Amino acid sequence: MSIATVRGEPYEALPHDLYIPPDALEVFLETFEGPLDLLLYLIRRQNLDILDIPIARITDQYMHYVELMSDRRLALAAEYLVMAAMLAEIKARMLMPRAPHEDDDGDDPDPRAELVRRLREYEQFRAAGERIDQLPRVARDVFPAQAGHPPAAATRPAPPLALDELFDAFAAVMARADLNTHHAVRREALSVRERMTETLARLQSERFVPLTELLDAREGRAGVVVTFLAILELLKDALLEIVQSEAFAPLYLRARGTQASGAETA
Repeated sequence: MSIATVRGEPYEALPHDLYIPPDALEVFLETFEGPLDLLLYLIRRQNLDILDIPIARITDQYMHYVELMSDRRLALAAEYLVMAAMLAEIKARMLMPRAPHEDDDGDDPDPRAELVRRLREYEQFRAAGERIDQLPRVARDVFPAQAGHPPAAATRPAPPLALDELFDAFAAVMARADLNTHHAVRREALSVRERMTETLARLQSERFVPLTELLDAREGRAGVVVTFLAILELLKDALLEIVQSEAFAPLYLRARGTQASGAETA
């Protein structure tokens, strides 16, 4: 059974020429954050009353730890030395006899009062710090969940298409087509002047001709309109006479006698 592994090679026994310096491995069971922390540790370890500190015993133990840290070549903060001087002063003041006074009523201040106040205040802050440290902490007790979504192409589904929308699109195209329609003006194939000559010639050959016979529907709307305009022009020129036998009876047209002959001669 190997007792150690060095650079991947197991060792089953210690080498005979192995030398371990005395200070190669040092273990410190207690670590302190300052002189008040060290004093509080000494008081708790001996279960002492913080309001009645045996200052001589605590001072000796404190100085023992300070000397131990000095022997281990640890850099001592100045506050440790200040606390050592403060303890030595308190110890000296408590060892010195008090001179009796006539008006002494026993209310001399305790030299340990300031130290007790600082220790109690430090104890309160330390307890609050321990309670805060027990709260859940991010990246120590609580780890936020993180999950990345896989890359995906943005696809948009096609909207449903109804038949009415197709009809609406067709109607919109037809409306735009009407706006782009070009209107070509064409010359009329029928002439009002020519139709006047034809109508007058027909009325001279026949004595009475009904108006409905002159307006021939087979010529279409354009032919009827041209014939009607020709009749109006002839009536305006007094070349025709329109007659009716009774109310609501058919209308008849005839050419005026001499005027018709003069128009034909012309």
